[in-house]
Amino acid sequence: MIFVEVAVVGGGVMEKAKENGRVLKVGLICGGPSAERGISLNSARSLLDHLQGDNLHVSCYYIDCNLNAYAISSAQVYSNTPADFDFKLESLAQSFQSLSDLAKHLATAVDIVFPVIHGKFGEDGGIQELLERYNVPFVGTGSKECGQAFDKHKASLELRKQGFLTVPSFLVQGYETNKSEVSEWFKKHQLDPDLGKVVVKPTRGGSSIGVRVAYGVDDSLLRANEIMSEGIDSKVLIEIFLEGGSEFTAIVLDVGSGSDCFPVVLLPTEVELQFRGANDVKENDAIFNYRRKYLPTQQVAYHTPPRFPLEVIENIRKGASLLFQQLCLQDFARIDGWFLPNPGSKLSLSSESDFGRTESGSIVFTDINLISGMEQTSFLFQQASKVGFSHTNILRSIIHHACLRFPNLASVSGISGQLPSRSKSLQLNDSFSHHEGARKVFIIFGGDTSERHVSLMSGTNVWLNLRAFHDLEVTPCLLSPVREFSTSADVGKKTDDVMNRTVWSLPYSLVLRHTTEEVLDACMEAIEPERAAITSNLRKKVMNELMQGLKNHNWFTEFDIADELPVKFSLRQWIKLAKEVQATVFIAVHGGIGEDGTLQSLLDAEGVPYSGPSALASKICMDKVATSVALKHLENSGVLTINKDVRQKADLFNKSINDTWHDLTSKLQCQTLCVKPAKDGCSTGVARLCCSKDLAIYVKALEDCLLRISPNSLSKVHGMIEMPNPPPEHLIFEPFIETDEIIVTTKFQNATGSGLRWKGNSRWVEITVGVIGKRGSMHSLSPSVTVKESGDILSLEEKFQGGTGINLTPPPLSIMSENALKRCKQRIELIANTLQLEGFSRIDAFVNVDSGEVLIIEVNTVPGMTPSTVLIHQALAEKPPLYPHQFFRKLLDLASERST
Repeated sequence: MIFVEVAVVGGGVMEKAKENGRVLKVGLICGGPSAERGISLNSARSLLDHLQGDNLHVSCYYIDCNLNAYAISSAQVYSNTPADFDFKLESLAQSFQSLSDLAKHLATAVDIVFPVIHGKFGEDGGIQELLERYNVPFVGTGSKECGQAFDKHKASLELRKQGFLTVPSFLVQGYETNKSEVSEWFKKHQLDPDLGKVVVKPTRGGSSIGVRVAYGVDDSLLRANEIMSEGIDSKVLIEIFLEGGSEFTAIVLDVGSGSDCFPVVLLPTEVELQFRGANDVKENDAIFNYRRKYLPTQQVAYHTPPRFPLEVIENIRKGASLLFQQLCLQDFARIDGWFLPNPGSKLSLSSESDFGRTESGSIVFTDINLISGMEQTSFLFQQASKVGFSHTNILRSIIHHACLRFPNLASVSGISGQLPSRSKSLQLNDSFSHHEGARKVFIIFGGDTSERHVSLMSGTNVWLNLRAFHDLEVTPCLLSPVREFSTSADVGKKTDDVMNRTVWSLPYSLVLRHTTEEVLDACMEAIEPERAAITSNLRKKVMNELMQGLKNHNWFTEFDIADELPVKFSLRQWIKLAKEVQATVFIAVHGGIGEDGTLQSLLDAEGVPYSGPSALASKICMDKVATSVALKHLENSGVLTINKDVRQKADLFNKSINDTWHDLTSKLQCQTLCVKPAKDGCSTGVARLCCSKDLAIYVKALEDCLLRISPNSLSKVHGMIEMPNPPPEHLIFEPFIETDEIIVTTKFQNATGSGLRWKGNSRWVEITVGVIGKRGSMHSLSPSVTVKESGDILSLEEKFQGGTGINLTPPPLSIMSENALKRCKQRIELIANTLQLEGFSRIDAFVNVDSGEVLIIEVNTVPGMTPSTVLIHQALAEKPPLYPHQFFRKLLDLASERST
């Protein structure tokens, strides 16, 4: 039997023969018609990152919101958003005439399908029924069982039938629901008909989309009608609001053989909603909604395992396992629920045998997720890493288990391949004696600025991509905040203070969080003796259960994530250690000491190589005014700068708003201003101000230390404005540059077909472009035209979070000619070399589409490196394309070869 090792190199496939095995061809299907399409793309990117490689080849497919099917390249999966994605389909993808044609193709082109369509058509049995009809093997639960489990009403009825506690609910079908019936339901469950608090949710949906809180009968019906009128679902559930409860979620993994189901529940996660101080006002209707699930926010903390009594944790695991079996689920699932410390009198206690009642309280299972989200820090990976699985290991284990159901695939063995295993926590001893030939890499992220959560996303992405290289030993490290929140003046300027900053070397599982505060809390929790002992004992118990099933499968080789503790260093100790082990530091700290030259200077002093520009170049680029001054002499070369006026925060507080507005507009000779922090990035605190009233609202937000300005608070339509925390000491005001609106139209929104609408009156468009290379010879990647989905300023999410934002890479010829693009790239390279950039950076600018003249906005020396960042798109647009792991390896190699 011939074994074929498959590795992606520049988008091509390199094959070499080996004995004892064969390549497994996996079809990855993403997209779908639901509002969760953006999350589906995140999941697909993550699977591609961790599956493609040795002995397993992934082919990618996409289904749009009209259920049109396409074969797509792996490069396309890294498109930022569904809108971005759909716009490029006709030119880049191979379409199928029908879903049946897709299924027929899959039957011959792949061995097994891994569907990652969340919500409608993905979890309701739609895609499963199609694959079953054409005998295409697939991962996950069958169509009939999906249909029952996905419908929250049907699932609740089945759970109650099987003896589980359920949440009382009322099913709304259609707009003409009898109000008296709803009133009777309120009365039955002792709810005030005018103020009784309930949750209103679609019966068939996920990611908390459409879920809202209502008060009383009338409000409940109003919210239900909203869900139906918005097209989210035609059936809606009204449920009692579980006051005083704690939400949890648990991954279930089937490790059985043949027809024997052996579900093992991993360590559950407690979801804690938390609100920090008066600046983050607690909502009366706070729920674990879409924003809290998928965007960095300090309003949610996760605890794995939960802080519940041990008997409760064990009952959650037991109940989830029973539920998995009784609903005939397959391979894996995620089951959500609530723990109510005091048994709820309003729960449906159908009999004495109801499962879920414990001495400590009640356990209620509420949602069954057939295709759990699989973005990098999802619950699947958080919980799997706690019991010894890396991303690659858990995903391959799921696929291998699915293969057992299909006779022609059951013999596939030994295809786990070599698993990356070089990520580890640092020690102050000789722990580096292992893997002597491996090159040491320290990835540092976190810090104090408002960009710290994006920094965590960037650092996590770089770490996971570099782990794929077996000649590297990669260690993720958190630069801990100096304090909870202080003034920006406190952010270390004295060398001694900076060198005493705390750096945590992190074990695998502690990296997989959404915020730096959460990582820090997890570190403290991990080293707390009692908590550490509980976690360790539960880990061993779960791993023993897993091995009872996994030992029977020859495709499972080992758990590859060790049970390690975080290690605490001072920055001085950490840099000393980096020097001792000859490590290269990959800097992913956005803003603060990571981007103003401070960290670079400290590393220079010890001769430790690092990624990105030098200390001096970083310092200049961090200061937007200094950047303009450094480039002012390039005006005759087609590089222009924007006039700026810097104001102290205190002056804005103390002077008349009207006087300040008049002064600014007079000096800058404009009617509309753009305000931004002098030394922050990632769109935090950036806003368009059209009048003095807008300035007053913005200054008030600074004065009150608000974390965000709500959408459309200012006179011009805008999205959520994330505010810097702490508020900056200095702010920059500059003329707002008018560009013509670019509208992406697709056949899903416009029957006339897909295309661009751009008036082109001003002849200026906003671009962002990466530069890469050695000092003095920087290379411009292909610029991206930035298209804003709401308002005039790209939001933080639009820049960095998959599922939002549109980037057109390269700029369409209908907007910019090849000649203008060439001149633009030459000027971008001139800017990079004038500023003495090296390694990589990102330049934001306006460009004239006729002349290629560039009007500089800012230079980011530590740009966002998240999975959906524009730099990934631009690297993939290179010839040959640079895939994420190759791109980050190139940046690392440039760091090691940096100029001195």
